[in-house]
Amino acid sequence: MALSRERILEAAVRLADRDGIESLSMRRLGQELGVDPMSLYNHVRDKEGLLDAIVDVVVGEIEPAEVDTDWKSSLRETILNARRTMLRHPWAARVIESRADPSPSTMRHMERVMDIIRGGGLPLDLAHHALHVLGSRVLGFSQDLFDDSDGVPRDAEAAAMLARQLAGSYPRLGELAAAVTHEGGLGGCDDDVEFAFGLDLILDGLERLRTAA
Repeated sequence: MALSRERILEAAVRLADRDGIESLSMRRLGQELGVDPMSLYNHVRDKEGLLDAIVDVVVGEIEPAEVDTDWKSSLRETILNARRTMLRHPWAARVIESRADPSPSTMRHMERVMDIIRGGGLPLDLAHHALHVLGSRVLGFSQDLFDDSDGVPRDAEAAAMLARQLAGSYPRLGELAAAVTHEGGLGGCDDDVEFAFGLDLILDGLERLRTAA
């Protein structure tokens, strides 16, 4: 099969999905494709150009919402579609954050979001505020204060003990830690639930301000 930019980008995304973004190099990509790595430079400028391009590919996968007269429902569906895309490519959010400029697919996605917001009757100044408060949620991810995915005991008894130890010095945090899992011990949050909860709070607040305006 002839080498093409499309084939290179498909292989780069596949490699990052399978082995992590740290594995992606021109050498590894050449091996993945069975070609001399130097031949890749005929289609992509360099490693940074490759990262720009695969971000564009991933964001381009985000499905628009089905036609809906309710702007909140349309925006919610669009953003949750973006989240599903980011979950398929766990490395993508970090790469997006590292890019200096939005890609063409990102600009098209943002245009869709703005079209929903403005079409829903939000004044321009409120639409501007909406983009700021939504932030990276528009692209399906958000940056939590702490990453609780690691370092949490899997054993329920050990997790409960850790929560009790935490409560000794930090009673309010210990109370929270004991409440967030069914086992009564410290555990990770459900990121999908928390993402949707935060999104709904933002959309409800924007609707209240839209009505007031």
